[in-house]
Formats: sequence, C-alpha cells, structure tokens
Amino acid sequence: MDDKKLFRIASEARKKAYSPYSKFNVGAAVLTSSGKVYAGCNIENATYGATCCAERVAIFKAVSEGETNIKKIAIEGDNDGLTFPCGICRQVMAEFAPDMRVVLGKKNGEIEIFSLNQDLLPHTFELD
Repeated sequence: MDDKKLFRIASEARKKAYSPYSKFNVGAAVLTSSGKVYAGCNIENATYGATCCAERVAIFKAVSEGETNIKKIAIEGDNDGLTFPCGICRQVMAEFAPDMRVVLGKKNGEIEIFSLNQDLLPHTFELD
C-alpha cells in the first residue's frame, strides 16, 4: 500500500477521535507485513493518564489480532503542520518495528516520511 493511501485511512480515523478535553483529534493507521491495515484514533479520559494516543490504539489493535510485524504507520492531527508521535508512542512503535517507516501528513494532504530508528527515536530503551 502506498503512503498516501495509508495516510487517507489515518485521516478518516481522525474523524472518530474522542477528545473532549484537548479538542485535538489524531488518527493513525498501521500497515502490517501481512498487508492488513489497522486504524486508530486518540481516546481521552478525564484522568488524562488513562488517555490513549491514536498511534497506540492502531498498534494495539494490530497486536491484539496477532499482527506484531508492523511495516509503517501514518499519522494525521488537527493542526495544519505535522503531528509527531509522543515519546511513549515512539517507544511502543520501536517494540514492534524499530526501523518502521513513519508517514506524517498535513490536513492539506502533503506528507513527509521519517524513519523511526534514525529520525524519531535513535536510542530506544531496550532490555538485554
């Protein structure tokens, strides 16, 4: 699947976000090595700590279906610029694909590509 199509799926997922506190909607879509796509949106909670980011929702959906080999993720937020994943999401992404391709896009459809292990999280936390 090409990057733009995956990004469009993330964009559709953003519309389902539950964000009554931040009012900042985020959508994500992951592509697994089997070719399946799993989408997610951010889901907030009044206690904030129980909030789950769109990236983790999409990854956890894939993992809960037995898909642990993730090739790439696309992310779209409500702002006009790029929405980068938070640190917790980056570490979760690294758990399943340290060399993951990260497709970030703007609401106008422009996308930029990053590498998780080179650009976004070059020094992951690992247990040896």
